[in-house]
Formats: sequence, C-alpha cells, structure tokens
Amino acid sequence: MLSRVRALAAPRPHLRHHTALMLWRLAGLVCLIGMSLSLCAGCLSPAVSTELTASDAPTVITTEPRTLRVGQSANATPIVMDVFGTGDDTVLVLGGVHGDEPTGAAVARQVAAYLKQHHAQLVGRTVAIIAEVNPDGLQAGTRANARGVDLNRNYPSSDWRRGKRGRLSHGTGPASEPETRAVVRAIELIQPKRIIDIHSIKRGHHCNNYDGPGAALAAVLAECNGYAVEPSIGYATPGCVGSWTGIDLRIPTITLELPRDLDAMACWQENGTALLAFVQAGPPTTLAAK
Repeated sequence: MLSRVRALAAPRPHLRHHTALMLWRLAGLVCLIGMSLSLCAGCLSPAVSTELTASDAPTVITTEPRTLRVGQSANATPIVMDVFGTGDDTVLVLGGVHGDEPTGAAVARQVAAYLKQHHAQLVGRTVAIIAEVNPDGLQAGTRANARGVDLNRNYPSSDWRRGKRGRLSHGTGPASEPETRAVVRAIELIQPKRIIDIHSIKRGHHCNNYDGPGAALAAVLAECNGYAVEPSIGYATPGCVGSWTGIDLRIPTITLELPRDLDAMACWQENGTALLAFVQAGPPTTLAAK
C-alpha cells in the first residue's frame, strides 16, 4: 500500500499543485503509521537503498521532519531533502551547490536544526531544505560535481548555454546532471512560493542577489544582515537556479552570497535572523534562544 501511495505522490506535470501536495502529505502520513507499527513490533526501519527507482519517484526516508531522497549524485551519493511542516506556504532552501563553498551547506543545516526546535515558525507553511545539493563536490572541495560540471550553470533555463573552452563545463545540455535533476524534482514536488540558494563569495561582493520577483524579499534579508540588495552579482550566470526559477518560472528567488572569509558559525550568526525572516516572508524576527 505504501508503494502505491508513493507512486501516486510522484510529481506529474498534469496534476494541480494542491492535489500533488495533498497526495505527498498522505504519503508521509502513511509512512508514519507504518513506522509506528514497525516500532511496536520491535523492528527497525529497513536500510534505505541508494539506487533510484525506475520512475525516479522521491522516497520517504524518515518522518518528523520528513526526509526524502530526491535523487543521487554522479557518484551515487543520496541527495536528501528535509521537509518541515505541512502548510500551503512552501519555501525551498538550497545549500552546497558549489563544493568549494561549504559554508552554504553548513548554514542550510543550521536552518534545519533551528526549525527542529522551533515549530512555531512552521505554522501555515512547509519548509524544504536540501543542504547538500553537490555532496561529491563538498567531499572533494571542488566547485563542480564529480563530472566536472558547474551545477549552477546546468539548470534548464531559457538562457542556458555551453561553457566556454577552458572553463568549467555547463553540462552536455540543460539539467544533464543528476544533482540538477534532483533539485528540479524537488521543485516539482513541493511547488515552492519562494527559494533561497546559499553560496559564498569574496568579501565586498557578498549580497542578497535576487532574480525574478524577489526584490522585496531581498530587502527583508537586507534589514537583518545588512548586505546590499543586488539584481546581479556582476557577471553573467546562464543556467543558474535564479535564471530558471526566478526569471523563467517567476518564483521569487534569492541567491544569498555569504562573505567567504567567515566561518560557518559566524555566517549563521550574521544571517540566521535574515533566513528566518525569509522563511516567514515578513518582518524580521529575532532568533529565539536555543
């Protein structure tokens, strides 16, 4: 029965957002019931396979928060998404797209840790977090994935183009990389109302960069972190997530560029309140004490 529910919950372009979201929540509920029965019988949940199913349907791994495997990397490392809450106001947080920018992944994990302890922030909303979009690159400390592709030039945007000779590849085509397809699948699944992608950059260029209808959200972040609000980071980024989701899909999208000289904890201290304000899409709120 669980496999049938998961199959129903798999993203299909012809389903309306509300129907898909309700079916996905039903999958989580059935999974929770099944896990509860298993625990009552004194059994542990089975190990999660790292192989994708034939349909590439997301797999529920845990509940509370719901952890879904939305894909795998070029080296077959699972790419997982933690999902908090069940409200209609859906938010997507991405980190670790570039493996040589580990603070992005670390700060995304801090957002997840905070939400686990402060459920009041989840009333009326669903927050999905993929902290490690590029797990192979993070392990190797490289900007690109294991196939040498810059994932933030590989999204299926209208401005995608092949990389220049001697530079990192943009992929053999739009969304050619498994990590990119995992993010695409996650977006199809949760239908986010807003997206934030956390990166790092040389100090002096750090900013709240927005694409599409994201200027107001960038201003909310700026009230908290003091970073500049920028419609561009100063050079072309064809095939980036903002080009696809912000400009093409018209989803308010922020690329939060952290100062690269700060460590993860300093980045969180400087941006935690801003990220919470983004989640709430409203006035800045002081982070509650842990």
